[in-house]
Amino acid sequence: MESMKDYEKELERSFRTINEGDIVSGAVVAVTDEEVTLDLNYYAPGIIKIENLSNDPDFHAKEELQPGDIIEATVVRTDDGHGNIELSKKEANEVLAWDKLREMMEQQTVVTVRIKESVPSGVVAFLEGIRAFIPASQLSADYVEDTDAWIGKDVRVVVITVDPEKNKLVLSGKVVARQEREDERNHRIAMLVPGSVVEGTVESIMPYGAFINIGNGISGLVHISQISQKRISSVHEVLKEGQKVKAKILNTNDGKVSLSMKALEDIMEKPQEEEEAEAIEYSSNETAGTSLGDLLSRFKL
Repeated sequence: MESMKDYEKELERSFRTINEGDIVSGAVVAVTDEEVTLDLNYYAPGIIKIENLSNDPDFHAKEELQPGDIIEATVVRTDDGHGNIELSKKEANEVLAWDKLREMMEQQTVVTVRIKESVPSGVVAFLEGIRAFIPASQLSADYVEDTDAWIGKDVRVVVITVDPEKNKLVLSGKVVARQEREDERNHRIAMLVPGSVVEGTVESIMPYGAFINIGNGISGLVHISQISQKRISSVHEVLKEGQKVKAKILNTNDGKVSLSMKALEDIMEKPQEEEEAEAIEYSSNETAGTSLGDLLSRFKL
């Protein structure tokens, strides 16, 4: 059977004092085109006018809020003239959002934002109700020239600058895009099988070897010691940029692909030696057979 102790916390909340400027939390009870009603566990409900919900011009309360959602808001008036407590989520956000944004920056949390508008040298989005700037240089891993084309697009970003005093919030999609591209590249490298033969194009030559583009965004290194069976003093003696070559995958350690052209020479030389040995053996048999015929032809039967 329930007792008074079961209701103590609720009673304490209902008799607490709420003052203007306090930040309170409550569960959404109803959402209309004009306002959102909150249950504050208080003798009076909380009311947030639609214009006091968010700074994001595209925020739609009916689409984004559901009964039971918990909202934190600042007390604007303890009585709006109708017995309700008038609240502002915007004001609370100005206090609470910056702490959350700072935590997101420290933890490098990846979030998705929608580009709202294009401005000089970048674009604007909203995160936690705060207007955020994404420089054109931080939109993508690739060069971005036309920022207007990004309006309405969803971009995965991380927070790189949080400055509440200057009301400055800067995001970066480039950081995320580069990491995702690197993860995808490492996955493709992990799928390569050591010992298999690949074909590629020499894309650059270094004193210590050559980098071979084997396609799918992957390049492997052929060390100078793995270029040829013959001893060479310079990579240029054998390779040139743009040249098509075949190589054997030695390993894919630490996300790097090591190749060997010399290993293929071993494979190709062995069959050639076997063919030569077979040719010699065939030639010897042919000679022996011919000599025996010549010998028998001398006898008259």
